[in-house]
Amino acid sequence: MRLATARDELDPLRDPRIEGPDDPRLTILVLTRVITRLGDLEMVTSHEIEGLFAVDLAFLQDFYGVINFGSPEEYEALVSAQQSTALVGVEASTPEPVAAEPEPASPGSGPEEADGEPAPSRPSFRAGVEEMPRRVP
Repeated sequence: MRLATARDELDPLRDPRIEGPDDPRLTILVLTRVITRLGDLEMVTSHEIEGLFAVDLAFLQDFYGVINFGSPEEYEALVSAQQSTALVGVEASTPEPVAAEPEPASPGSGPEEADGEPAPSRPSFRAGVEEMPRRVP
C-alpha cells in the first residue's frame, strides 16, 4: 500500500455509483487506488477488495489510517497486533483446550463488558479512521 494523495480520495467521489461521502463503496474504491500489491496479485481491482473477508478488509482500513494519519508508534503497534492475533496470518495449529466453565472475573481486575467477561485489551487503531455509517435499505 502506498500513501494516499488528495486525488485518491477525491476521484472516487466523482464515480456515478457513489451516492455521497457516506457510501460504503467509497472505501473499496479508495483502497483499490492505494493498494499496489496484495499477496501474489500485482493488479488489485475493486473485485478483489470486495471479495476479502471482513477481518482482512478491516485490517486494510486500519493500515490505511495508520500509514496516512498515524505515527510510527501506531504503525509498529498495528503490525505487532496483526502478527500476534490468531485470526490473521497464522497457519492451522492445535486448538487450545476449552475450559468447562469460564472463571469469574475478580472485582477490579480490569474493564468488563455487559456480560461480566473482561473486555478485550486490544488497542483500537481505528480512532484516526472515519467510520462510514451503514445505510439501511
